[in-house]
Amino acid sequence: MSQMDPAQLIPYVSGGAFVLAFTFGAVGNKTNFCTMGAVSDWVNMGDTSRMRMWLLAIAVALLGSSALHLAGLVDLSKSIYPGPNFTWLSYIVGGFLFGVGMTLGSGCGSKTLIRVGAGNLKSLIVYVFLGIAAYMTLRGLFGAFRVGVLEKATIILPQGQDLPSLSGLNRGILAALIGGAMLVFVYASKAFRSSFDYTLGGVVTGLVVVGGWYVSGVIGHVAEDPQTLQEAFVATNTGRMESFSFVSPMAFTLEYLMFWTDKSRIVTYGIASALGVIAGSAAYALATRTFRWEGFRDAEDTANHVVGGLLMGFGGITALGCTIGQAITGISTLALGSIMTFAAIVAGSAATMKYQYWRLSRGG
Repeated sequence: MSQMDPAQLIPYVSGGAFVLAFTFGAVGNKTNFCTMGAVSDWVNMGDTSRMRMWLLAIAVALLGSSALHLAGLVDLSKSIYPGPNFTWLSYIVGGFLFGVGMTLGSGCGSKTLIRVGAGNLKSLIVYVFLGIAAYMTLRGLFGAFRVGVLEKATIILPQGQDLPSLSGLNRGILAALIGGAMLVFVYASKAFRSSFDYTLGGVVTGLVVVGGWYVSGVIGHVAEDPQTLQEAFVATNTGRMESFSFVSPMAFTLEYLMFWTDKSRIVTYGIASALGVIAGSAAYALATRTFRWEGFRDAEDTANHVVGGLLMGFGGITALGCTIGQAITGISTLALGSIMTFAAIVAGSAATMKYQYWRLSRGG
């Protein structure tokens, strides 16, 4: 397809992203795939099953993406994650604040989209505030702080920040060792093995990320754009190869709706993926008659979700991704920053839950 005019590839890229995201939305709704819930179950109840589902998704994405890379179909170094700019403070602060935000907002970016599809009006409010904060962090008020303060703390790694480049070890061997160890850990749990939904949610989420790399990196890849005479990845907001991430796409979805009559704008990979998750979740909810309208309980509940959305928008852009974008898609490239962000998100979420529990215990 790379011999086609780049504009002709747009429907294939956005359509492919929509189909994959639709699948993720439906399966995510069915299996209750939720990264915030994974942390909550682990911290509050000592139940690691949903955390293992998240780790299974990471392992599948890592093994599948590495297979695409080793087969020469995609080059993972052409994504935003393994680049030479190791913005360590952005990963830590952005990840931590995203973790706080997803706890206050009842779920991460992907869970927000799934809940919107299932009729949750609270998540619709989170979506709007997350999208606005993300855009402000990309190009607005918050962006000045992101670039002027957080990104000043950057270590330049000329060879790239992915583990194969840093260690000098073969990507295939590293992926097999790390992915294999994760699979052993995941299936060591009898409770995890007892429910097929855990495996279904983890495997499908991981495969959707692999499919995402294929859609943007193979179908949407143009070796030489006739206009620029340079390599191009069609219909991506970054201009690079992309897979699933849900913070900036929520900003770009709002932007697309606001500039609808501007014919130069297209439905990008990210926009199609956000819409696909909502559609897939809605289809499952309607088919199983679990679609329910849900609103806020009180003013505090409203405030928590608004602040959660703002923190996720800022944190997700600052850290270059969310619990899917960095913690699954990013880790599939073996980028050090993605692993650091994953740890920071879990820490931020766990700390917020501990604080909430402490407040409740004091009758606050």
